[in-house]
Amino acid sequence: MAHSAKIAIVTGAGTGIGKAVSLALLKAGYAVTLAGRRRQLLDEVAAEMPNAQTLVFPTDVSDPAQVRALFSRVREKFGRLDLLFNNAGIGAPGAPDEVPFEKWRQVVDINLNGTFLCTQEAFRMMREQAPRGGRIINNGSISAHAPRPLSIAYTATKHAITGLTKSTALDGRPYDIACGQIDIGNAATPMTEQTKIGTLQANGSMAPEPQMDPRYVGDAVVYMAGLPLDTNVLFMTVMASKMPYVGRG
Repeated sequence: MAHSAKIAIVTGAGTGIGKAVSLALLKAGYAVTLAGRRRQLLDEVAAEMPNAQTLVFPTDVSDPAQVRALFSRVREKFGRLDLLFNNAGIGAPGAPDEVPFEKWRQVVDINLNGTFLCTQEAFRMMREQAPRGGRIINNGSISAHAPRPLSIAYTATKHAITGLTKSTALDGRPYDIACGQIDIGNAATPMTEQTKIGTLQANGSMAPEPQMDPRYVGDAVVYMAGLPLDTNVLFMTVMASKMPYVGRG
């Protein structure tokens, strides 16, 4: 079925960054497939934009069968895919000797394997569709550059996303598939609620950190997504200006 709107999939779309990006894309005229584990939250996001084109599709991105079903449904309903925003992610706090292997594996399964599985399905669609190509944007996080204390699983997967972004960008060239990464620092979301009250610093102290409105992340993704496929933002950092990332400690 042909659609005049650009077609997007957002994973982890029910809350936080995924919700902000989904709403920004819908406002920009995209048809957005909202993927995430909890249907109720996805339905609530869709209800915020009742006149927009949304498809709610509950998905656990760590399950290859569910990921295949998601992309198959998008192909069936919209006939193509222009944008994938790989955003689903979780953390497992603890020192290296404290994180249970099962928790480590769960973080790797969702953050890294889930991003790979969605990238693989998007790549297959984008290289075969006409007109060919599309864009994949990965949520890297500032943890793709520098860890917070006690975040080994999250940090390791986010560093891995950087390699996945670069490889996808390189391997996508022959098929007009562009891939970029947005690294986000201290957007005010349920996942970062503690940050504004007080969060562990590298020197062992607890300190509150400034935050920013996640809708500016949505605006940034809309900008990246709106570029022609011969132009790519490979990496973009969007952060609260006064967070302690730039500097020492």
